[in-house]
Amino acid sequence: MNAVDIRDIDPLDVAAEAALVALNNAHAEETSFLETADWRALVAAAYAARRAGDAAALLLAFDETAAYDGVNYRWFRERNEKFVYVDRVIVGARHRGAGLARALYEDLFQRMRASRHSVLGCEVNVAPPNPGSEAFHAKLGFREVGRADLEDRGKRVVYLLKDLA
Repeated sequence: MNAVDIRDIDPLDVAAEAALVALNNAHAEETSFLETADWRALVAAAYAARRAGDAAALLLAFDETAAYDGVNYRWFRERNEKFVYVDRVIVGARHRGAGLARALYEDLFQRMRASRHSVLGCEVNVAPPNPGSEAFHAKLGFREVGRADLEDRGKRVVYLLKDLA
């Protein structure tokens, strides 16, 4: 994949939806398992619901106005008046190292600048560990702003923030 084809996730594209839900669920330990109805609700509420290629990678992000109530999203909402929160970025195993996650983030940065959002938040698992994601986000200029134990999920996360201003 030389030029990265990034586009909106089309809720009417049933074949792509099935592939994207499968991609998500293959990485449920890092994100969360979703039934198709839950997937559709996330896509509908998203500030950005984007994919690279047919289903090589995906990004879902929410802004401060989202009808979304995830625990990590709420952490950012309680601390930021205007922000975008990346709920999940997933790259399929066959496509890792091709720059898809970076391309999805660059696409999101452009969208944020156009809508005058300058604060971008996300969380990365530290237990179970996800050192690849930690290193990736550090290279993009994210900094740690907090931590949380999500005992009901058996996870510990680090909250990261990037200021685009």
